[in-house]
Amino acid sequence: MEFTENECKQSAMPILKQVPVPTGDILVVQGERGKLELLSIGDYGKEVNLNRDTAVPDNLPLIPLERKWVITISTQYGCSMGCTFCDVPKVGKGINATLTDMQRQVIAGLQLHPNVTWSNRLNIHYARMGEPTFNPAVLDHARWLKDHIDPEYSVHPVVTTMCPRDNEWLKTFLHSWVRIKNRVFRGNAGLQLSINSTDESVRDKIFRKSALPLWKIATLLDGCVPVGRKFTLNFAVCEWPIEADVLLRYFDPERFLVKLTPMHETKAAHAHSHKTLGDYTNPQSYKAIQAQLEQAGYEVLVFVTSQDEDLSRITCGNAILSPQAAQPERVRSLPLRFTNELVTRAGHVI
Repeated sequence: MEFTENECKQSAMPILKQVPVPTGDILVVQGERGKLELLSIGDYGKEVNLNRDTAVPDNLPLIPLERKWVITISTQYGCSMGCTFCDVPKVGKGINATLTDMQRQVIAGLQLHPNVTWSNRLNIHYARMGEPTFNPAVLDHARWLKDHIDPEYSVHPVVTTMCPRDNEWLKTFLHSWVRIKNRVFRGNAGLQLSINSTDESVRDKIFRKSALPLWKIATLLDGCVPVGRKFTLNFAVCEWPIEADVLLRYFDPERFLVKLTPMHETKAAHAHSHKTLGDYTNPQSYKAIQAQLEQAGYEVLVFVTSQDEDLSRITCGNAILSPQAAQPERVRSLPLRFTNELVTRAGHVI
């Protein structure tokens, strides 16, 4: 992809720190209001990470970035949600990143691999630092992606939200995002709701009463019908209850699917004794919950990670908070390895 003169000016975002991790790089960049963090990573492929029957080993080669590339950007400087499993609140309160901040983060991520000029799927996740629904510029940024980055990189933007209680514009944001998902991207976009438990007393503790109850979240999405992938209910599998019958009261399996992920090993999670039940690299740890949810009629995605991904401190805020940003033995010391598979674009072998 060739950038216009204006886009090149936008891309002049000072990189303060670059931290290699097993699947890519974390960047700390200078935004208009302070330090921001973004993540650019490759992917092992869904046949490795999703609904797998065996553990995910370390040091696997990645699929080519032309097949899939993931860039996760910050929508705020810090975060005010205060979740007990997340380190980002230690960075500071959630101050909104500007539209230009978010544009420059994407361009900085793309420029890490200037030889990759297209991709069949570029996932842009609004899920690094901050709660994206507080920042209306996220909506403008998604439209900018469609106009300026797509179609060369076939953008697939995803908003991940905790559904904060004190956001009076939350319903407006969510409905606007669903319109963007359905109309602008024709279904090729995502909405993830970080739920983590169906027990409201547990949710009050882990979100410090900053997230809405499930019934209210469901009410906010009344009338929203997804085009493409269903809305995702995300659970970090921990000691917290996940009951299918509770979900069925509020979330129709025709519109919602469930994603199970490990509880990442953040400093905050350690401090509050939050950890994945069993071996988080092994799909067997998730089987009982998966079976219960599937029996209730939900489509279930089980995302299993490798140990080196988690122990490299790839989680949000660490590159800003830590002088070294990652455990030295887990920082990638060699260039990224990609498979040699042929990748097609527009039906042609490249």
